[in-house]
Amino acid sequence: MRKLFLTIVLLCACGNLHAQRALSFSRCADVAKKIEADWLDKIRTEHKQAVDNECFESGDLKLKIKSFVYGEKPYDGRSLYISLHGGGGTTEEINNQQWRNQMYLYKPKEGVYVAPRAPWDAWNMWFQEGIDELYEKLIQAAVALWDVNPDKVYIMGYSAGGDGVWRMAPRMADRWAASSMMAGHPGEASQVNLRNTPYMIWMGEHDAAYDRNRLAVKHGAIMDSLQQGDKAGYIHETHIIKGKGHWMERIDTLAVPWIAQFRRNPYPEKVVWRQELVVRDAMYWLSAPKDECQHGKRVVVSREGNVIDIEECDYTRLTIYLNDKMCNLDKPVEVRYKGEQLFKGRLRRTRAMMQHTLSARGDLRYMFPTAVEVELPKKII
Repeated sequence: MRKLFLTIVLLCACGNLHAQRALSFSRCADVAKKIEADWLDKIRTEHKQAVDNECFESGDLKLKIKSFVYGEKPYDGRSLYISLHGGGGTTEEINNQQWRNQMYLYKPKEGVYVAPRAPWDAWNMWFQEGIDELYEKLIQAAVALWDVNPDKVYIMGYSAGGDGVWRMAPRMADRWAASSMMAGHPGEASQVNLRNTPYMIWMGEHDAAYDRNRLAVKHGAIMDSLQQGDKAGYIHETHIIKGKGHWMERIDTLAVPWIAQFRRNPYPEKVVWRQELVVRDAMYWLSAPKDECQHGKRVVVSREGNVIDIEECDYTRLTIYLNDKMCNLDKPVEVRYKGEQLFKGRLRRTRAMMQHTLSARGDLRYMFPTAVEVELPKKII
């Protein structure tokens, strides 16, 4: 077999990210604190008006919100619950009424509970292209202005809001600590991305419109199968409520304490990443070329210590971001594809890479000091 080649990721739009002097472990930690503080100040300035006006904007889209703060702030920061209302392809008035209902439908023991108003009056109002940026802005503002812990962010939703959770939980799996779907329709959504994102399914036994009840059972079985094949992942529960229809009479409020017990692991040892209908070029500590991202493309990568194994990859290149919580950057890192070594060597921590990744991802946990890009072997047909 021919020798496989690798290129270390050094470039971004502004030039060579590794051109700066390499940072030691301790110096890297000090620099990270300064970059984090500066970023939080920037986010506070950018999003304060949106929080004050209770409305986030991205292009022509607007996401109105109502927020409620419950309980005392824990030592590790508050939780954030994003709760999506029902309605969908109906009138603005009915969707507004559903939004008002959602404001008081659930009440966590602790945390910031946010009920957003969907940007559209449409059946797919919670997962159309463009809404990802609004969710991200809301999370960033919550972290910077409400002292929310970025590893305690949860998404939940009822009816059309449940439709949104079916799609957005896997699409943004690396953002959520856990998620819960109530009375929604899964459509084309896949659940493979939920390996590291605990997930609940709640459905009334007699909620037969659009086959919601039957599909909830089917997808619960899919989650069972995924967990049986991967015992370390796919934490989930499926609740089909006997005798209930589309309205479960608040039995589903039990979802709130269940999801609250989980914290996001931003650096899971195994990532399963399938592109949904709206594609994203990064997931956890991986990224793919934007021009190659297409619905259905898959990546499966695992790591143990300083060894990273690419089990599946539908891209010509894959970027792997690393930090000192994931491996020992003072020792060589090895990357393999189906047993073949693509790279083995030392990587350099730099300030520029930390600044670049934080700016690109907009998440404090995804500020990485180094990265390696591997070129995958061409498939032989």
